[in-house]
Formats: sequence, structure tokens, C-alpha cells
Amino acid sequence: MTTALAMISGGLDSTLAAKLVKDQGIEVIGICFKSNFFNEENALTSVKKIDIPLVVVDFSDEHLEMVKNPKHGHGKNMNPCIDCHAMMMRHCGELLEKYHADFIITGEVLNQRPMSQNRSALDIVKNESGIGRKILRPLCAKNLNPTQMEIEGLIDREALLDIKGRNRKAQMELALKWGILEYPSPAGGCKLTEPNYSVRLKDLLTYKKDASKRDLELLKIGRHFRVSKDVKIISTRNENEGELLEQLLTEEDLMFLARDYNGSTVAMIGGPTGEAMEFAARITGRYCKGKDEESVTVIYGINEENLNESINAKPSTKEEINNYIIN
Repeated sequence: MTTALAMISGGLDSTLAAKLVKDQGIEVIGICFKSNFFNEENALTSVKKIDIPLVVVDFSDEHLEMVKNPKHGHGKNMNPCIDCHAMMMRHCGELLEKYHADFIITGEVLNQRPMSQNRSALDIVKNESGIGRKILRPLCAKNLNPTQMEIEGLIDREALLDIKGRNRKAQMELALKWGILEYPSPAGGCKLTEPNYSVRLKDLLTYKKDASKRDLELLKIGRHFRVSKDVKIISTRNENEGELLEQLLTEEDLMFLARDYNGSTVAMIGGPTGEAMEFAARITGRYCKGKDEESVTVIYGINEENLNESINAKPSTKEEINNYIIN
């Protein structure tokens, strides 16, 4: 029986591509990649809709090193889509033998994304993957030259599609036909496509080339302020972020809370200095119910159970916030 590995992101296009091939009687195994910037959550939901198994490949460390300096550059934000797709396909190529598979499926559509899915970009991915002859793009196959799989009769080219361009009407009609009614927005699962996260990541990698997993997780929380090359302050926006932030703090960090008012949990990441601690206290005052007071008492320590010190601080002004905020 013919077997294909389908690269499943959890988005609509990869789901439709896998379903289209499966409907030709081909066994399809989903392959999802996990990194510091995206996970398997959407993919797990996606494969249930089309009833295929899913294998999750964690390539976080390798992917992070590539994100720092991608051969083909970043997209609009910090997304190195061409290099990322090629890396994923190389890993899929290594799995062909393990799963006794004949070829690889992707959900790419010609010219849907001007930078990463034009014909030149698709060819680059194909060539640099090392398994170009094994890649099938079912949704736009009729706009491309026939693949080895089509020529050898492993799959019927006439049953493949000729979708191209940025209009997603064809995909949405196909999803409706197959009863796939809920799906995330394009690239919705990748933090590297988000403008605010990308600005924070650029800042982090500027000052800390050896960023840890914790550093990357912290980027997902609250508001970020750069005080110096070694010190950053984070202010949460809600209770849930406060809980997440506290879980990520170490004994090298400090937590700040307004003593007499409800408000943001604030953390100083990096070695404390007098000036930075004063600013952290002012940030704490700014994002609490006492922001209009002349002075707010801020308590601080290494965690919520050890807030044994205090500072009286004037809440930061909007102008001061704008001078330091990263996003």
C-alpha cells in the first residue's frame, strides 16, 4: 500500500492536503513539528477531523539556532519560513524509511504567501530539503511540474488541485464540503509571525545570544521593558499571566506588587540595581489601581511568599513607559 507522510501544522491547508491524498486510498501519517515558537496543539485537533495518526517531532534546539541567523532571512517579522520549511522537510525525509513511506505531502499553495510560497521559494525548499523528488504539494500540484509520484502512478494527478494565489475561497469551499468547519487563521500557531513577539525576540537575541527556553517563554507574558543590556522588567496584564510569570521566576529575579492596591505582577529579570529597582517599583505603581496616587508602596522579594522589602514610588508616566517599553 502506498504511504505518505503529511506535514501537519494544524492549519486548514495542511489538513486539506492530507485529506485529499487520503481520499485516493493512500495511507497518510501526519508529522507535526514542535519548537519554542509553535506546538502540536492545533495539529492534534486537525488530525482527528480527518482520522489520521500524528507523530510529533521536537526540533526546538536546532530550530532556535536557525531562527537566529536563517540563510534566506526572515519574513515580515521573525519568521524564517523558507529555512523552516526546508528543515522540516529534511526531518521528514529522514522518517520516510522508518514509516515505510513513499513521499511527503505539504499544504503549500503557489503564491499564497508572496515571500515564502512563490515559485522560487518553493524551488529553494525543494532543493535544500535534500528530498525534492519526494515532495508533493496536492493543493497546487496542477500548477507545478508533475512529480515522480504522479509520473509513476503512485497518485492520480487528475485528482489533485490547481489552487493558487492569496484568495482562500477554494480552500473554504473544500473544507465546507468535507465538514471541516473550525480551523485556525493562517500562521496563527507560530509566534514568529506575531509583530509584538518578534520585537521582543529581536531585543532578547540582541542582548542574550544564548537565550534559554525560559527566556523564550517569558516573551509570551505581559509588557516588557528594557532597562539595560542585562536587566529587563515584565509587567503582567491579568491574573493568569501573573501565575505563569511566577512559575518562571528564579532566585535571581525579583517580584514586585503594590501593597495596598490590586494590579499587575511585576518582575525584574537580571541582576538588580538601584535604578532598575526604582523603575520596577514605578512600573508596579503605574499598572495598579493606585496609578493616580502621588506615591504607592511597593513590596518586593524573590517570590510572593518573600515580599519582605518595600519601596515608596511615584507611578510611572506614559512618557516614561514609552521610553523603555519593548512592544
